[in-house]
Amino acid sequence: MKREIDVYSSSISFSEQDVRDKTVVVIDVLRACSTIQTALENGANSIIPLAENDDAGRYTRYLDPGSVILCGEKEGKKVEGYKLGNSPLEFTSEEVSGKTILFKTSNGTRAITRSSGARRILIGSFLNISALVETLLSEDEGEILLICSGWNSRLSIEDMVCAGAITHKLCGHQLPYEATDGVKVAYGLFEKFGDDIPALIRECNHAKRLRELGNEEDIAYCSQVDLYSSVPALREGVISIR
Repeated sequence: MKREIDVYSSSISFSEQDVRDKTVVVIDVLRACSTIQTALENGANSIIPLAENDDAGRYTRYLDPGSVILCGEKEGKKVEGYKLGNSPLEFTSEEVSGKTILFKTSNGTRAITRSSGARRILIGSFLNISALVETLLSEDEGEILLICSGWNSRLSIEDMVCAGAITHKLCGHQLPYEATDGVKVAYGLFEKFGDDIPALIRECNHAKRLRELGNEEDIAYCSQVDLYSSVPALREGVISIR
């Protein structure tokens, strides 16, 4: 693949100019992007990512209250008064089918909203990685930026290894000579840890935080590779299945 690729390590590691006119893939394995994927697979009409909790009011006044649910977390915990938190296992068809979800998380939705100037924004995780790569390979123009959401502005190894798996597939299993430092780090991490994704994720820092909060099942769920074959995309501020 001859298109340029770069990798950013957190939701604040890039600028508006960095993403302009490029294809962006936002990655948040634990858990926002995995949750977005699951909600849409289970029948949610669409998801509106919020940069701040206060942004919800801009949408609720124009949307049918019966069709909208407010979901999200702060520091891993469901925000008081919200319908659901950020566990993908909460987003069952019974809860989300036919609904528009207003969604705010600490890192993932921040990365998505900060990427709004991109030509195209796709949502990635291990759950849909092969479908995502096929989508990227089907395009023949523009630079690809893989944006890892990270945690509290810091690198998260599960997101970087996911980015490494994507670059590994895009580059034909051979790191280009001109690869950026971000690509080299992600690619190298995948080569070292990619043989056992569930084990990697079980031992990462954020998994330990989630375990302390009682979200052990989320860790195993988000570790699954190619559970789904669709690719959510952001268009005009709304995420839906492409």
